[in-house]
Amino acid sequence: MPDLGTRVDVLAPRQVLEQLKARLAEGIERLPLASARGAGGEAEQDLVSLLLALPRVPSSLPQLAGAQFQFRHVHRDELRAGYGTAAEWRAQGTDRLRHLAASGRALRAHWYRADPDETGFEAFAMLGFAASPDPSPMIEDHLPNALLWVPEIGVRASEGAAALVLSAPRPSTPEALLERWGAALDALVPSLYEPVEGPRMAARLSREFAEPDQSGWAELVEAALRAIEADSLQKVVLSRRLDVTGTRRFDVDRLLGALSCLFPSCQVINLRRNGSSFIAATPERLLRQQGRALEVDAIAGTADRDQDTAADTALGEALRASDKNLREHRFVIDAIREALQPCCSDIRAPAKPQLMQLSNAQHLWSPIRAHAEAGVDLFDLAERLHPTPATNGQPRHEASAWLRQGEPFERGWYTGAAGTLEPDLSGELWVLLRCARVCGNRAELYAGAGIVAGSDPATEWDETEAKLRAMLSALQYA
Repeated sequence: MPDLGTRVDVLAPRQVLEQLKARLAEGIERLPLASARGAGGEAEQDLVSLLLALPRVPSSLPQLAGAQFQFRHVHRDELRAGYGTAAEWRAQGTDRLRHLAASGRALRAHWYRADPDETGFEAFAMLGFAASPDPSPMIEDHLPNALLWVPEIGVRASEGAAALVLSAPRPSTPEALLERWGAALDALVPSLYEPVEGPRMAARLSREFAEPDQSGWAELVEAALRAIEADSLQKVVLSRRLDVTGTRRFDVDRLLGALSCLFPSCQVINLRRNGSSFIAATPERLLRQQGRALEVDAIAGTADRDQDTAADTALGEALRASDKNLREHRFVIDAIREALQPCCSDIRAPAKPQLMQLSNAQHLWSPIRAHAEAGVDLFDLAERLHPTPATNGQPRHEASAWLRQGEPFERGWYTGAAGTLEPDLSGELWVLLRCARVCGNRAELYAGAGIVAGSDPATEWDETEAKLRAMLSALQYA
């Protein structure tokens, strides 16, 4: 790390910007800016990144014009955000992850990174995809079906340290990069250290549209139970959509701050393109891969929380003992094992699930660990694991087919996945749950519940209401 002086904690944003621009000019001179592929190569897949240390972790992440994303996990003290686009690849259809994998693997050998400040961080991309591989014109205006996205400027922080990651395609020139990256720094850096605005006074939200309504939900659950009784399904996860409007335009910064405060053990995600934001506060990690070490979350089985400690403990113990919830949880563990066995060894799950306790719900949780075979990367694993029984059902293909016919709306990116990917194709993906698509003073919220033998429509409706309250509570103060 560079010596930024003894008073970095009181540097004004303008001073931070001036120091970064000076180091930017020095760093650009060290970069190999000619394409490594030579004439005729795929220059659009040839990238260069420059990492510059920040004097302290940003206090805020502004909502700027244009495309951006954000991943923040308070308990893990981790932050990754991206602004603008250095490169991106889109795909759709059943082979969407294979197409993106081909682009990612081609890029791996042609992504040059320089870290003159010795930050120890890496460059990164965003990888994400919708719940279904089928293209949908209803969501294409916001997010494509599947996306691999390298931001022009990335912000990365953990354990009290932070850095910027500036990326661009090669070939380029020092003059072009200095102008391009300098303008991006001008737009972003002064806002990184602005005071964090607190929540507003609570506003009234109006429920405008629900799909299905409560009677339609009961009919859907009964249809699912008939399919389960006929042995065509073991489990299916049904979803609801709720549209609300507020009395004022929702402030996305405040919404993300409220979600991080309310759910510090969740990954808070913002994917912003074309004027609207897809936001999630999800407790469920689809997978994390570092080298060949793999971690997968099995989460299924839900109970309420209670302000009374004794009552709350009783709810948790009842969840641990619930035959219905334990069966639902076992379906998820078994499906993860089945998906990983062809490409992983030493697959380990705890003998009994733990309780994951959030502010509005508690879940049965089993962290599963495994060792991936050589050559297996995040793309391979995502294709094997998604969709999980926790968001889709079991058996996997039969549940997907049933939902395509039975659910009254398209999920879009709800129950899809998103996360970050490093140049060696390791990284982390999160299942997109507790979601809302936000634009102006309107928000579309999504929540679901797993249906197995013994499920009760009214109880499952109450579970989805509890899950919706997570986002509704934050929206009131945004």
